[in-house]
Amino acid sequence: MRPLPASRGLTRPSLIVLTALGLLTASIAPAAQAQTARKPSPYENQRPLRPDEREARQAENAKHAGPAFLGQITSQAEFQQLARVYNAGTPLEIPHVLFVIDRQRGDRIYYIDTPRYTLHENFARERRLLPGQDKDTLIAQYKDPNRRLLFGTLSWQRDLPGYTYEFWEGDRLTPELLALTGERLRATFYEPLRFKANSTMHEQTAQGAGVEYVTQEALLREQTFLPLNTGRAQGRMRIVASVEDTPDLAPTDIVVLDEVPVALPPVAGLVTQRPSTLLSHVNLLAKGWRIPNAYVRDAVAALREHDGQWVELTVTSNGYQVQRIAKPDVSATPVKTAALPLPKPDLSVKAIKPLTGMSTRDSRHCGVKAANLGALKSALPPLASVPDGFCIPFAQYAAFMAQLHVPERIAALEQRPDFASDATVRRAELAALRQDIVQAKPDPALAAAWHDSWQKQLQGRGVFVRSSSNSEDLPGFSGAGLYTTVPNVTQADALTQAVKTVWASVYNFEAYEARRAAGIGQDGVVMAVLVQQAAASDSSGVMITRDPFDASRRYVTYISAKRGLGIKVVEGKRQAEQIMYSSWSKAVQVLSRSAEDTQLVADAAGGVREVPIEGSRQVLNDALVARLATVGSQIKLRLGNADQDIEWAVQGDKILILQARPYVDGSR
Repeated sequence: MRPLPASRGLTRPSLIVLTALGLLTASIAPAAQAQTARKPSPYENQRPLRPDEREARQAENAKHAGPAFLGQITSQAEFQQLARVYNAGTPLEIPHVLFVIDRQRGDRIYYIDTPRYTLHENFARERRLLPGQDKDTLIAQYKDPNRRLLFGTLSWQRDLPGYTYEFWEGDRLTPELLALTGERLRATFYEPLRFKANSTMHEQTAQGAGVEYVTQEALLREQTFLPLNTGRAQGRMRIVASVEDTPDLAPTDIVVLDEVPVALPPVAGLVTQRPSTLLSHVNLLAKGWRIPNAYVRDAVAALREHDGQWVELTVTSNGYQVQRIAKPDVSATPVKTAALPLPKPDLSVKAIKPLTGMSTRDSRHCGVKAANLGALKSALPPLASVPDGFCIPFAQYAAFMAQLHVPERIAALEQRPDFASDATVRRAELAALRQDIVQAKPDPALAAAWHDSWQKQLQGRGVFVRSSSNSEDLPGFSGAGLYTTVPNVTQADALTQAVKTVWASVYNFEAYEARRAAGIGQDGVVMAVLVQQAAASDSSGVMITRDPFDASRRYVTYISAKRGLGIKVVEGKRQAEQIMYSSWSKAVQVLSRSAEDTQLVADAAGGVREVPIEGSRQVLNDALVARLATVGSQIKLRLGNADQDIEWAVQGDKILILQARPYVDGSR
């Protein structure tokens, strides 16, 4: 057949437009659907029409030319006559037609004039196929195996290419109903079709019916664009092979990378040409910085002509645009960053604090990370548990820095014009400062207390030594990935060194630059240290307690997962398994399976090592996904009902919670 027309991006040399692969839905705005391939319930945010509304709809329908439905589609022209198209005029454009099968009337099929009827329900009620106005009758058409009506959608998938048919992800299809649908479509549609499974449940149904199917993951794999954070920025575009080898990155740079880096100083915008998890540290920082951030396939080649040029980058839900601009005169209009106040630390608490017994109020001397975990330790069982640990409070850090005269040293550096103006100078001076901190000897009594708590409370087992500063996990500044974590510390001398390493990470270049860009005063930063028992996790990852693509979907949990320890998930250097779970539909939707062929495991001698992954790449089963989502809901409830970004691990049958911070959504 001749492919359906699809528009092309603008091709002027100074303008590049690329839009996402779109996957149709029946009843929502297309911005979220393009990224998640979800097909929400037609009754999800709808209500039945009132009599006056129905009369108005009928009057409006009378104005439409052509039939309200067809019993068969014999040509492309007939399909287009009935089709609705979201995002017309872009490559996201995908025509789709709603259909209804009436099992009470000899399995009669109706291909609906889709622009005329917003929902299957509206057509069915108008045609008196759906008696009554009650919601239960409607819901039965999605849940009851003996239902009268089947509600589906037929679409043209440009990137297959070909037609697919699908159902809402929560539809409790049986193999018999799916087989019936395929039979009726084949008998009444002019081209071959493939079933598109919108949940793992649908995949299992298709297997039971012996029906070949296309997965959401397969379609999303062809996606050439993903908006990780929408927005607009002006800056100098730089194609960078490695952030680590590019010490002169500036806040005015728009960076194009081969993959998501482990760490990144503040920049004006970010484009990567390999997909990664939405919850990598760098992506979370981009949200906090409110900078445009996108995955674009073959971005280096597509944007090569703009390398070194001043451009405006715009990232929207449907695509991105790069346009040349004149270099802004920044000296004429200096940018003033509004200062971000930090929580004032309480330095009166000097003793080590066990996690058990801590509450959120303890953030005053141990930071939000440690305090949240302490509060959750008693609140989550039996759903989940928090590995035991203890906090070395702010006061011990402050005393050590005072002993080394670090505040005076930083104040002197900030008075130097070269330090203030040259990022290369700042990087070198901060590296020297970190080295001095790590090499200095702490108070022997303090070090002995750390070792004593490690031996008595944690039985000298391997621990993760982590940051818990007053400049991370804040509602407007996550600080994700800015400070150092030392994994699987197993020796006493290594514990002392790890604590100093975490203290020194206050002056990691990326952390200093991020605070500087946010207007955070460097003299207000203090660091507590969380020493927490290591978990030999089978799988681990991160979850958000709402749909990150659509803030209105509060009943959705987004989960990223990989096998082994979770360091690779938050680094985001390879694509994780990505799952969406709806507490409404109970459907599990797979956006991607893990792209990893190795995993990290704890080394008996300390630290971590990489080992090959054997067997299936699938990380989570449906039951575990549902359990994780339930735990996420409880954490959100316990932490003020604000959406959370949660690090988790699974050990055997146990769910472990390693961190919970406010989810910062910097979209604009």
